[in-house]
Amino acid sequence: MSTQEMIKEALALSPKEKSQIIEALLLSLDQPDSKIEEIWNAEVDLRLDAIENGSTKTIPYKEIF
Repeated sequence: MSTQEMIKEALALSPKEKSQIIEALLLSLDQPDSKIEEIWNAEVDLRLDAIENGSTKTIPYKEIF
């Protein structure tokens, strides 16, 4: 079945059925990507190390706002 055929069939569904399909599709898109998680974790470690060893300067929250 082609994408267009699936869309056509989905549009013929009741609002409740459409909502269920939408929710399932959105949940399937909201899955963490382990590669991206690894990259962010490495970045967090680098930033934390920079703060702890004093090679970067932090700005107090009150100064920012």
